Amino acid sequence: MTVWAPSGLGEVRPGDDLAALVGDLLAGGAPGDALAEGDVVVVTSKVVSKAEGRVVAAADREQAITDETVRVVATRERPGQPPLRIVENRLGLVMAAAGVDASNTPDGTVLLLPLDPDVSARALRATLRARFGLTRLGVVVTDTAGRAWRDGLVDVAIGAAGIVVVEDLRGGVDAHGRPLTVTVTAVADEVASASELVRGKSAGRPVAVVRGLARYVGDDDGPGARSLVRASADDLFREGSAEAYQGGYRDGFGEGFREGSGNEPVPVD
Repeated sequence: MTVWAPSGLGEVRPGDDLAALVGDLLAGGAPGDALAEGDVVVVTSKVVSKAEGRVVAAADREQAITDETVRVVATRERPGQPPLRIVENRLGLVMAAAGVDASNTPDGTVLLLPLDPDVSARALRATLRARFGLTRLGVVVTDTAGRAWRDGLVDVAIGAAGIVVVEDLRGGVDAHGRPLTVTVTAVADEVASASELVRGKSAGRPVAVVRGLARYVGDDDGPGARSLVRASADDLFREGSAEAYQGGYRDGFGEGFREGSGNEPVPVD
């Protein structure tokens, strides 16, 4: 597998034709770097959002986070700073600050995630396929996210087209012949993280190409990265530990109130 991130894209502004900009960038590379069948083009959500005009005036980033929040998972106070909020946003993604970004955007503005990253990925894929005469081309739109059980941040796929986003290995066997019963690999997330190693966070290279994964690249758009979002009914960690404790306490107190004298107030948030 080979991964590279060409330089020279420049600042993307609202209304820019991102597909044309990315196409020009990839067309101007070395001969060996020309897009080929089975390649995957990886683009950060930041440049997709900028091109789509998702830069909004917001003197108060906290209000923008509130506006993008569908459900609060956990909140922690931080002395001298706004509270840390882990929330579910309008895309179903659970992440810090609802994905609202105040970096690399003009003062007094914040950057929201694309309205539908899968649609953005499909549109970019269609234009690049036509321009370069390709049939099998993958596109992944990435964003940075934390992980529940580990420190540090990684890039994950929030939009995808033309690539297998998960590889379901259940029903197969491992190297020792034992049956695989739970293994489902998040291929699109792995591609996103691999691309981050060459793009970096401050190098000004928001586009990468991954080569050598043709077995995961198909002719059609596929289900998109939205299929990676775990359904609420299957989420064992829908609430933070403190929030779950408080909810259980309220429920238990309320039950005791109903069975008791009726004189004790039921606690509220």
